[in-house]
Amino acid sequence: MAAQFGRRLRRGATTTAVAAAAVAALSASQAPAAPQSDTAAGDQAAAGATPSGDSAATGNSPYHTDLPPLNTPNKPGASVNLPVTGSAEAGIPASVLAAYKRAEQELAGTDAACRLPWQLLAAIGKVESGQARGGKVDANGTTLSPILGPALNGQGFALIKDTDGGAYDGDSTHDRAVGPMQFIPSTWATWGQDGNGDGRKDPNNIHDAALAAGRYLCAGTRDLSVAADLDRAVLSYNHSTEYLRTVRSWFDYYKRGTHEVPDGTGVLPADTGGGTTSPFPTPTPTTGTPGGGTSPSPTPSPSKPGGGTSPSPGTSTPPTTKPPTTKPPTPTPAPTPSETFGSLEDAGTGTLTATAGEAFGERVTVRAENKLGKPLARTSVTFAVVGATDARFADGKSTVTLRTGADGTVTAPVLTAGEKTGVFKVTAVAGTTQPRALSWTANVTARVADTIALTGEKALTAAPGAEFTDRVEVRTTYKGMGVADTAVTATMITDAGTPAENDKGPYFEDAAGDPVRTLNLTTGADGVLELPEIYADDTEGTYTLRLTTASGATVTVELKVEAAPAA
Repeated sequence: MAAQFGRRLRRGATTTAVAAAAVAALSASQAPAAPQSDTAAGDQAAAGATPSGDSAATGNSPYHTDLPPLNTPNKPGASVNLPVTGSAEAGIPASVLAAYKRAEQELAGTDAACRLPWQLLAAIGKVESGQARGGKVDANGTTLSPILGPALNGQGFALIKDTDGGAYDGDSTHDRAVGPMQFIPSTWATWGQDGNGDGRKDPNNIHDAALAAGRYLCAGTRDLSVAADLDRAVLSYNHSTEYLRTVRSWFDYYKRGTHEVPDGTGVLPADTGGGTTSPFPTPTPTTGTPGGGTSPSPTPSPSKPGGGTSPSPGTSTPPTTKPPTTKPPTPTPAPTPSETFGSLEDAGTGTLTATAGEAFGERVTVRAENKLGKPLARTSVTFAVVGATDARFADGKSTVTLRTGADGTVTAPVLTAGEKTGVFKVTAVAGTTQPRALSWTANVTARVADTIALTGEKALTAAPGAEFTDRVEVRTTYKGMGVADTAVTATMITDAGTPAENDKGPYFEDAAGDPVRTLNLTTGADGVLELPEIYADDTEGTYTLRLTTASGATVTVELKVEAAPAA
């Protein structure tokens, strides 16, 4: 990875000189001051994941340390239809930019309280992989070649032994960070997403990886519009203050403007000549050049006591740079038991059954409790539909994240059955470092006809010993909708108080041509059934044909056998 992207830093390996250069570059670009303390001490464990070594989505793998240009992008805005203009560094490859914005929209619909900005995904994507190597992805958003970090073997990085059998990273000894957002396999196993709807969760696909990164950053009760929550989220991704400072600088840069560029044309870290990439821009010398050289920009003298500045007489000299002062880290108080998630309990969910195409009468309701067994508000709970089913929550979603109310409870949206019958699972998961999960069995049953009716109003008559010229046709329905494959029993019955099969009068014929007065039949498409031919014997009179469904719906038909009038 280092050979592909240039020199990168790792946690614990940043020198004092490099750190000073970073602060100077950030100050010059007027980027927001980087946090002086690691605010994520209590957030070190990746939400929902349990990787060994340093806990983070990336396993604290190396990352790009290049900072954005000092100038503001020329073309402000965020539309994917913006022309290729402005600073080259402000351009984001089309497929990559679309993936970030798509993830932002998805999270806005399923976890709106998180307030994820797509520019944060762009900043992390820039630092982790140079926007998927400058947008080298195919039409589906999958990288043209794998993007792999170094082996996390404990030699300069975290020690994470293989968790995926090499399925994602090709390494069956140690894990490696994978894909444009650099997930380690153990974290991907928990947070992997299908962002492009192709039925796969692929860390090498920018749509899948961007959505997974968004959900990871939104874990717990984070509100990313709050600076402290945003810092905690970034540090949970890669636990390094240097990493946070670099991501923050790109985040601010992209918020001030960007534009779309064609896939494969994004800017990668500049090669400084020795096969490595400088982690920070090299400051341009400001001293005069003997022989008539000019400096790119004048250097102001230090401020006078009365305010204002004046140019230095004669040859300009570099200003004296005061070393940055570092504010001592503010300890993060440990959460109290009353603030700490303890368990997730069923809050009275009933039996989940529904007829195909209809809404379930019951909704899943859960209650989050703290370590003391009391209700815990503002706890994120993710409800999911699991299994071979087309049942969905509102807006066709199979996964929805909501937060508990003041009483610690939250209810899943209405669940609607599809056309596929059978059982599946509905799950609810809450908690980050130690998730708790509940599941319920849901059952979708086939529609059962509640009505059977004749489709015509013709009188059915026949002469003795002749065939009825008109055929009997009926239709079975459920709430007005035709039900195919409905079993129907057709019987010629007596008119007694307790009807029984009649042994005389009209009859059907079996395969051998013998008279039968009871048939078991099945409706076809749209619930329609046309009965076989009916024959009259020699006995005149009025007879009754009864048709009954398995659910008890019944209709009767009058059959008349009478001689034709004399000519």
